[in-house]
Parts: sequence; C-alpha cells; structure tokens
Amino acid sequence: MAGQSGRADRQPAPGRAAAPVGQHGRVRPISRPPVPYDATAVRPDWAALPAGLRNAVAARLGGPPAAVRLAGAGFTRGFAALLTGPDGDRVFVKAAALAGQRHLVDWYAHEAAILARLPAGLPVPRPRWALTEAGWYALALTAVDGRTPRLPWDPAELDAALAAYAEVATALADPPAELAALGLPRLADLARDDILSWGDVSFGRSPAPQLPPWAPLPELVTLESRLPGYAAAGAGLAHCDLRVDNLLLDPAARAWICDWNWLCHGPAWFDLVSLLITGYASGLDADAAFAAHPAAADAPADALDVTLAALAGYFLTSAAAGPSSASPHIRAHQRWSGDQALAWLADRQGWA
Repeated sequence: MAGQSGRADRQPAPGRAAAPVGQHGRVRPISRPPVPYDATAVRPDWAALPAGLRNAVAARLGGPPAAVRLAGAGFTRGFAALLTGPDGDRVFVKAAALAGQRHLVDWYAHEAAILARLPAGLPVPRPRWALTEAGWYALALTAVDGRTPRLPWDPAELDAALAAYAEVATALADPPAELAALGLPRLADLARDDILSWGDVSFGRSPAPQLPPWAPLPELVTLESRLPGYAAAGAGLAHCDLRVDNLLLDPAARAWICDWNWLCHGPAWFDLVSLLITGYASGLDADAAFAAHPAAADAPADALDVTLAALAGYFLTSAAAGPSSASPHIRAHQRWSGDQALAWLADRQGWA
C-alpha cells in the first residue's frame, strides 16, 4: 500500500444488491480528516519542471498548455496536473525524476501497463502516451472531468463509489490473462511483508503507537494474523489502495477509480474495507454497507474485523515512524485513518 495512493453499470450478483448507504438508518459521530483529501499534495508546478521536459510534453499537446491545474489530492511529491492543450484537448500528466524519484517512475510505468490491460468499459483512466526527457519520465492519461469526494461523505456519492467498485470487482473476479501476465504481487505476501504490524509491536520490533487503554494488543495480533490466509483464497484481483484520494466523481455522479499501481491478487472485500473506513468516519452505517455489497458475498465471517485490525496497525505504526519524505500531511492522515479503523473495530467488538 502506497500511503494513505471507476466502475458502474453491471448488476450485482444475484441476491447481493449494493444497499444505499443513506438508507441504513444508523447515525454515528462524524470525524473529519486533519487536512481535506483534495489538499494533501505538495507538488512541483509546471514552471519548476525542466525546460526539456516541458518542451517534450508541449510537443505532444500541440503547443504549450493553455491551462495547468495541479492535483491537490495525493501524498507523493511527483508532478501531477490536468493540462489543457492549445486546441482544448486535455490530459492528466504524472511526472517524476529518474534519479531522485525512481520509485515514482517505476510506479507510473507499472500503472500504465495495468491501465492498458484493464477490461474495456470500466470507468478508469487510460494511458495516452509516455515519454522520457531531460532526466524525467512523464505519463499522460485520459482526463477525467471530476473532483475528489468531500468528507463527510454525501451518502449518494458513497453509493456511487460502492456501485463503481461493484462493477470493477466483478470484472476482475476472473483476471484477464494479459493482466495476470504482468506478474502482479499477492496481497497475502504484501500482508506478511508490509501490512501486518501488531505482531511487530508486541515483540518490540516496531514503534508502539499511542493506543487507548481499552485496545487489547493480543486480540489485535490474533485478528490481523488471519489476513494472509484469507487473502490467499480466491483468484480475483484487488485495487489494494482504494481510498477517497484515489476516487473522482464526474458531473454525472459517476465514480472513477484512479491510481492503479498497487493492483494485486487478493479478495475484493479488502478494498471494500479500506474504502468504508471513511464511511464509518462520516457517521454512516459502514457495517451494513459492507454486508450488503456484492464484493463481500464470499468473505469469511470475520473478514471485516480481520482487515480493520490489520489496517489499523498498518496506519498507526506508519504514523509513529517519524518524518516522511512524502507529503507533510501523510503522518497525520495515517494516524486519523488508523484511529477510525480501530474505532470501527472497537464498536464491532464491544471494546470501548
């Protein structure tokens, strides 16, 4: 999982309609993130890019851009902006330095390969072109006329995001051969190597985050330990980074899902949990939304609790790890996300 980095018309599986969040009835206290998700990014502007790169991009646009709108969402320091060419054509461009930001270059190139192979018809950006110039790599994607969802969630907008994810989960339940050929990672391995943290905390291998007195560390360790086994079952693909800042809502109220560099072999219900953490924080009935969603149809009975425990540990230990070279807001957002995941789990377990 990167930091904190669309799908919609198909019918849910029989008997598994995606219930409208706004009709679930339960009201929870609302918690807002420390910084709005559309204002977390710290990026170079167009003028700060090397002249050679700007000239190469302008040549693809048919001339210097008439307008540049930097992306406010995200937690990396790569360039990301909506560029409007002199003839009105628009593209979304990501760019990073080959030397100082090699990990971003690799992420962008991998994402381009994934986007080019996703099944047709899904509301996801598609690659337009890529180039390397002046020591930088740039990737252009189709422009999505949309905005980052605002928190607290409008129930209708969260419903749109859940419907979009239902479509994509269906499309990726049986992975296309061209995607499988990319050698995508497995969530089970990512869980063991990167996500599971409470066990390391219990043995003193990771910094211990500040926890409320009711949080039972042994039970958190036990719950998260089940995730690799659960994640290894099934043959589908998961986005593995499904959060508010990786979504766009267009003027027709359709949700688009972006930032695909973490696609992995794993169950769709994992994505559903990571998305619904902000639904819980928005005071909505996230339990009912999870239970009613088609992506959770085959989830183990305790999959929601297991995933909440794992994500709470991941976010809270990451937040306690000290300064980051990414966005200055990333640690505060990780702390907030971890707090919300832990609070949701505590509600379900009756801990608090």
